[in-house]
Amino acid sequence: MDYVRVQIIQDAKSVSIKAAGSYEINDAGNRVLYRGRDLKTTATVFKGKVLLSNVYVGPNKVIISVSQPGEIIVNGRKFRGSIQFMINDNDSFSVINHIGLEDYIKGILYHEVSHYWPEEALKAQAIVCRTYAVYQMRQNKNKDFDLTSDIYSQVYGGSTSERYRTNKAVRETEARVLVYRGKVFPAYFHATCGGHTEDASALWNIDIVPLKGVPCNFCKNSPHFDWHYVSSLGELKDSLTKAGYNVGDINDILILGKDKTGRNRELKIISPKKEIKISAKDFRNAVSPNLIKSTNFSVNLVNRDAVFEGFGWGHGVGLCQWGAYFMAKQGYKYGEILKYYYPGSDVKTIGF
Repeated sequence: MDYVRVQIIQDAKSVSIKAAGSYEINDAGNRVLYRGRDLKTTATVFKGKVLLSNVYVGPNKVIISVSQPGEIIVNGRKFRGSIQFMINDNDSFSVINHIGLEDYIKGILYHEVSHYWPEEALKAQAIVCRTYAVYQMRQNKNKDFDLTSDIYSQVYGGSTSERYRTNKAVRETEARVLVYRGKVFPAYFHATCGGHTEDASALWNIDIVPLKGVPCNFCKNSPHFDWHYVSSLGELKDSLTKAGYNVGDINDILILGKDKTGRNRELKIISPKKEIKISAKDFRNAVSPNLIKSTNFSVNLVNRDAVFEGFGWGHGVGLCQWGAYFMAKQGYKYGEILKYYYPGSDVKTIGF
């Protein structure tokens, strides 16, 4: 199997669908249910089945494909490959794009790095994204989809998101992935490490050499190298309560320990009646990863405000994207960039 299954919409009640030229609707067993031309309709759920306007009422899983090199437009965005509708338990449906691996990488690269970045940085990012995708394809082969189209997997926008320079980087690294001891691994990446990348074992149940932290002096001029955020204690209380932490009024926030890369491991939230310990990762997610940009921060209480001062943006594991940018600007090739951020790894051409 050399196509990726990407969930592009979840829990939808209706979706607009367009396709020029010949199209075909199949069930999950690839049995042809309907053929037609120039599809323009709205997909909804009707009695636990997929309703495509007046075109067809299908089973709980149907796949729309178009004659190549056609595209399907979903809610105004173009996608190559085919589109699967899958009914959920709550009378909504998910939309899953079945897309060739290389076309998938073309649809995400523009969202992960600027298409104006140096060519070697784009090539490095293409290989990293492909590696992560292949790993997820193998991990999720028995599930309904391999990846989502958001920040929790890799941001994917279909062919609408393709650009000349990012497509060129994908073509020139076609089928190349990172391996360690012959196996593809999850090639994590983030915006800016802030001086040292993180060990994957500090966040997830994976402990291999390429995902050990390395010092990084390349991202110091990144626009995200350091950051500052001020929140009222009331706002923090509300965010933590919404995330399931019943902290009460906050009197103090203490950092209980740091790992070897300088990132916080655990915090203690002190209120008049209780004390709660929370991992720095969970605290960041509860408040907002776009406000608490990393777990490498200090916090001081000033009056009824919490003042955060931090370094880097993202979880810190694997490729530092702004570090790769500045390495490429200094003349490093994509192989050297990848070798630096994933020590012990090799670039290999993958076959399915």
